[in-house]
Amino acid sequence: MLPIQSNFSLQHANTLGLPAIARHFLRLTDTQQLAELCLDPVLNVLPWRILGGGSNLVLADEINALVIAVELKGRRLLKEDDDAWYITAAAGENWHEFVQWTLAQGWAGLENLSLIPGTVGAAPVQNIGAYGVEIKDSLFELTAYRLSDGQARVFSAAECQFAYRDSCFKQAEADQWLIAEVVFRLPKITSLKTNYGDIEQELQVLGQRTAQAVAQAVIHVRQRKLPDPAVMGNAGSFFKNPIVSNALRASVLAAHPELVSYPAGPAHYKLAAGWLIERAGWKGRQLGPVGMYQKQALVLVNHGGATQHDVVLLTQAVQADVRAQFGVELEAEPVWW
Repeated sequence: MLPIQSNFSLQHANTLGLPAIARHFLRLTDTQQLAELCLDPVLNVLPWRILGGGSNLVLADEINALVIAVELKGRRLLKEDDDAWYITAAAGENWHEFVQWTLAQGWAGLENLSLIPGTVGAAPVQNIGAYGVEIKDSLFELTAYRLSDGQARVFSAAECQFAYRDSCFKQAEADQWLIAEVVFRLPKITSLKTNYGDIEQELQVLGQRTAQAVAQAVIHVRQRKLPDPAVMGNAGSFFKNPIVSNALRASVLAAHPELVSYPAGPAHYKLAAGWLIERAGWKGRQLGPVGMYQKQALVLVNHGGATQHDVVLLTQAVQADVRAQFGVELEAEPVWW
């Protein structure tokens, strides 16, 4: 018998702390449970929603679905060759703890992704990234189960169709697969990536240049700039850094020479969304119970009692002001249920 719970509160299962009630809820601890789900004539009628760490979600008040919280556990060295280690981790593993475990084993490569909230299984969906590194740089393959019939499939990195904060699991294959296991390829010869954000400055303070030191630098920077979801509800960076044409970047730069931007291919630039939002006057500003964080304008925070509707209003207001002042369109990063 599957341990299905009904009318389950998700308020503590999403880092924004939005009140939400799932019609049905299941903690998935074994992939064998999927076979039972696929044969259940009642649960098959409802849509299924896959819940990882809840750190990249904006939830409606009522979720008329079966919400499956992935709590599969396990991590190990799968194999190694002359060039790399191949490490496998179950989808329910905490992402930050997994990264720190790999570093403790002497396997570098994920250090820039330290302290990102969420789970291993959720990481490929968003193609999480920070400080010049994305998960696509190290993901080798993953195993996912098709929700319609419970059949397993292995996706190569190419088949995941990774893009900036995106993958096939957010687009063409959205809500069709449950990621169960991820294999990472971590090269034995690595070069540290420290030229992004305040990492180099932190390393000078630490007096070391190792992968573990980079991880510690990242942790320090994130703790200084980002609120703890346990203290103040938030979903991390809320807007994507917009990628714009050279012409649009030049236009903004002419009016604002201090614009923060980075090359993003031969004909495009990535603009710092946090800079745009701050210059539009939204850093530390509230709209009802939600606002943009006073220490980092890119982070939307819940000051208490917010609902999805409040988040929608603030999102639209920030987008409108950035569009009016800079001619740039901002896109929200989280998934909306």
